[in-house]
Amino acid sequence: MSPLAQPTAQSLVQSVDWLAIAPPTIAAVVGLVVLVTDLFVHRKALLGWISVAGLAASLLMLLPLLDGDRSTFCLNRDADVCSYVADPFALVIQFLVLAGALVAALLSVTALKDADRKLPDGEFWFLLLSSAAGAALLPASRDLATLIVALEVASLPAFALVGLRHGDRRSSEAALKFFLSSVTATAVSLMGISFLYASTGTLFLDQIAERVQDVDGQLTTLAHAGVVLTLVGFAFKTAAVPFHFWVPDTYVGAPLPIAAYLSVIGKAVGFSGLILVTVVALPSYADVWGPALAALAALTMTVGNLGALRQQATRAYSAVRLLAWSSVGQAGYLLVPIAAAAYSGDAERSIGSTIAYALMYAAVNLGAFAVAALVARTRPRNRVCDYRGLYTTNPVTALLLAFFLLCLAGLPPGIIGLFAKVTVFAAAVDAGLGWLAVVMAVNVVIALYYYLQWTALLFRAPEGEARAHRLPAPLTAAILATALIAVALSGAPQLILHFTATPLF
Repeated sequence: MSPLAQPTAQSLVQSVDWLAIAPPTIAAVVGLVVLVTDLFVHRKALLGWISVAGLAASLLMLLPLLDGDRSTFCLNRDADVCSYVADPFALVIQFLVLAGALVAALLSVTALKDADRKLPDGEFWFLLLSSAAGAALLPASRDLATLIVALEVASLPAFALVGLRHGDRRSSEAALKFFLSSVTATAVSLMGISFLYASTGTLFLDQIAERVQDVDGQLTTLAHAGVVLTLVGFAFKTAAVPFHFWVPDTYVGAPLPIAAYLSVIGKAVGFSGLILVTVVALPSYADVWGPALAALAALTMTVGNLGALRQQATRAYSAVRLLAWSSVGQAGYLLVPIAAAAYSGDAERSIGSTIAYALMYAAVNLGAFAVAALVARTRPRNRVCDYRGLYTTNPVTALLLAFFLLCLAGLPPGIIGLFAKVTVFAAAVDAGLGWLAVVMAVNVVIALYYYLQWTALLFRAPEGEARAHRLPAPLTAAILATALIAVALSGAPQLILHFTATPLF
């Protein structure tokens, strides 16, 4: 090698900050360990506890990253342009993802034991950990290639998890609908990203933000098309209306822990990707994505809440289907601050409102799904009418479910739900989106009806013989963990509301 060639060769080598990438890496490695271990062990319950321990370890590895921003996989010629950044935004979303995956894993330990071999243990845990690893990677991604890879690593195992139940036609149909909608979203996103790359010559979000403002006149139309297609692709991932059609059937057909996982981690993935693309990469196109997201927010919350309200037309409506439509409505609330960021002079404050709301929603929605998993052990159809008289047989569980539902409704004593909704209202009003705040207020009133009706049902006299629900240890841990977080946040809402005044990027 000549002396002139040697520096060039050395410039291609860069160090890796293993501490920065530890959270998603540990989840991925443990997933491989579980897959191999499945070949040699007969006690399949061990695989579940290894997975729970792996997710807990990934969660703990966030603590050393709190002392400051870290980055890796950076350009040698520009150390400030990196593919992976562990900043406050990435860390808080990674906490949400890994904590949510841990609760879903605790629910799954009991579900797999009750499934009577309809769910293969080794494959289940491998897919869950792989999806969690991709979901934890996404918020730290700062180039479009890494962003799409993380999105697909989070999504592809989720398709299999939805349809993993052997011999269940409903599960297979749900997986197919989920797969087709997600593949369409990915194809549209990739087309948009290719257009953005062709017009700017880069995949790094910071560089796109700089270059997309000065695109050559011949490439302007290409850049505009790239922006629109990328936004449409991520709208699919967030289950925004009219791209929500897969949600109810997928949640009902999937194993219940996976429905819980998708309701929280799936949303975290979609919304964090949408934030990175809009606020970080395309702030100069705020006049395009701002009105579009505001319209999507209004449409999504309205259709979601009306869909949940419509479920009550039949006595035997499913509790999971009601939670699915509720999650569509909640997605509309989460979109409001992102839309407001286009109009506000302080975009990070608006994004902080979305993060605060997402943390509240994750805790209480996972808690509601945990109680649903308990009821499903004796009432496999899991209808809302099956919750009648729950207070008679499991008073503590009934009180906790009532608390979770009141948080989702935004009523005391669910103080954190009320405060989170107020921050979203404030973000819309401060951005001059008064009409959107009015639409949200109307939808909150609509949602009160079905949340309060379900809550009241818990305390009515049971019809027929009341069935006591036995609480297995993993399910108890999941319910208690979500309850403690929800109660702590209601007692000290500043724990998450401070994100509205904290620099995130």
